[in-house]
Amino acid sequence: MLPMNVALAAEITLIAPGGIRDAIQKIIPEFERKTGHRVKATFGSGGGTKKQVMSGELFDVPVVQPPLAPVIATGHVMPATETTLAGVPVAVAVRKGAAKPDISTPEAVKKMLLAAQRVSFPDGARGAAAGVSFEETLRKLGIADAMQPRLLKVQGGANAIAVLARGESDIGLTFLSEIHNDGVDIVGALPREICTPTALVGYVHTKSQVAEAARALLSFLASPEVADIYRSLGMVPGR
Repeated sequence: MLPMNVALAAEITLIAPGGIRDAIQKIIPEFERKTGHRVKATFGSGGGTKKQVMSGELFDVPVVQPPLAPVIATGHVMPATETTLAGVPVAVAVRKGAAKPDISTPEAVKKMLLAAQRVSFPDGARGAAAGVSFEETLRKLGIADAMQPRLLKVQGGANAIAVLARGESDIGLTFLSEIHNDGVDIVGALPREICTPTALVGYVHTKSQVAEAARALLSFLASPEVADIYRSLGMVPGR
């Protein structure tokens, strides 16, 4: 992409879940430098941002997580522009310097969780996609009921890890791309058998007034040029 004439530059609005925030914030400056466009980005919980898109709030580039059919059914996005940007796994963290548990198999994860006194993670009921994913993992492991007294649900992935760093839990879980606290060590992503990485999918809004620029942003967010940024944050590039 070549730099554009300033007169042709557009302001592109984008909304996305927090799980892809760090990646997008790293990518935007290069896109702006190359195109002359400006990007105004909004981030929030997976469920909350999706609700905003489905309710009709106009963001030129909405990024949502599956299921996608209800989003498409609203008519607010162009189905033909559907672009998978990246997948992000739920990961386990422990306090800095603590022994790292074995999470290599579903049985090992089950053993770790049942041995924990307190497990912090973002609250799925408040829109956190990582929380929804982890609760599904508990059901797959058959320990959802047994774990209830040990679960500490908080608002947002960063808070789940901050709670861990303060010593209020001994295991913390959220999207790998959200774990940046110096007070914790990352153990790794949960096994795929019990936790499928959550896809983050972008569209162009049907009423976008800068649709061409929005398509350019969407294409850049999924380009091989930025794949290493996703990888550096523990995400799997969509292309």
